[in-house]
Amino acid sequence: MEDDTPVIYGLEFQARALTAQTAETDAIRFLVGTQSLKFDNQIHIIDFDDENNMINKNVLLHDAGEIWHMSTSPADKGVLTTCYNKTSESRVLTCAAVWRMPPEWESGSHESPDDSSNNPQTLELLCHLDNTAHGSVACVLWEPMGDGKRVISLADNHVLLSDLQESSSKATISSSATLEGKGQLKFTTGKWSPHHNCTQVATANDTAIRGWDLRSMSQMYCIENAHGQLVRDLDFNPNKQYYLASCGDDCKVKFWDVRHINEPVKCLEEHSHWVWSVRYNHSHDQLVLTGSSDSRLILSNMVSISSEPFGHLVDDDDLSDNEETQQDEKVKEPLQDSIIATYEEHEDSVYAVEWSAADPWLFASLSYDGRLVINRVPRAIKYRILL
Repeated sequence: MEDDTPVIYGLEFQARALTAQTAETDAIRFLVGTQSLKFDNQIHIIDFDDENNMINKNVLLHDAGEIWHMSTSPADKGVLTTCYNKTSESRVLTCAAVWRMPPEWESGSHESPDDSSNNPQTLELLCHLDNTAHGSVACVLWEPMGDGKRVISLADNHVLLSDLQESSSKATISSSATLEGKGQLKFTTGKWSPHHNCTQVATANDTAIRGWDLRSMSQMYCIENAHGQLVRDLDFNPNKQYYLASCGDDCKVKFWDVRHINEPVKCLEEHSHWVWSVRYNHSHDQLVLTGSSDSRLILSNMVSISSEPFGHLVDDDDLSDNEETQQDEKVKEPLQDSIIATYEEHEDSVYAVEWSAADPWLFASLSYDGRLVINRVPRAIKYRILL
């Protein structure tokens, strides 16, 4: 019987980078990157053992610097990117690189050697992603449905689309776009849309959200003041192609239909401080996770704007006349949005939340003090969605 109690793992260093291993669909695996100024930084590979409700961890050395962002290849379990700080000529720049894990770690099956944290292995550097030529890299995005050969880097005010050559040992910029305007324009984050044959990407800079067409590298839409303060994160609805979620320093989470950008479709104001992270569930798009500097994680049921706003459609043949009338009345009413649960296992800012790529009912959250918490969607909600 699955257990709903959270599982907590503590890192000894501060951390803000968390990602699920997207190419791994058998094992439940998350990667956490540390931010230590004094010590060598690490990537913790967290395998969650569902049956025993426990965590197995491996530690890899990331001696390039403190990790600000991490993402994993959708096609190759062993490949990931990190954005990390590097000091050069007394300036701190954020660089990006593609790495490979040691081969025996990719399987996830291997038992962690007891000494892995004492003698951690290092990552193999495959290639740098245009280090610092275009400025500091905020994040690297892999093509969502791709073969792991295309990535986008957001560096200062540039959108850079790169092709990774054979075995990812070389990256070539194939096209780019630049954000024009007054002042110091810098992207904070972005998201590659899984829809429209992966030809679109959304970016955030300051309080604005923009959509870009990657074929022409031109701007498609701009939501000027999407949030009252800095936009921190974006995510596309995996099942509805024009829907996008955003969150920011105005403590709000907003949902947009990018065809009608004057007003958000919905707005949540449940957090009491900056909202750092928003994530749609990959399978059930009414489930939305948000993490904030108020140390809380909120799981919302945004069913009215999901791909099943009226619930599962029931086959008419299965209904008696009486039920059919009730069904008709019920179908007209969209289901109500609600907060499913608020999680308070963290004592510090929650910088990142991620759904597992292998189990749609499981998610992880990371706070700055290095605490990783793994939680499940409450069973009652799970069965209500499934049945």
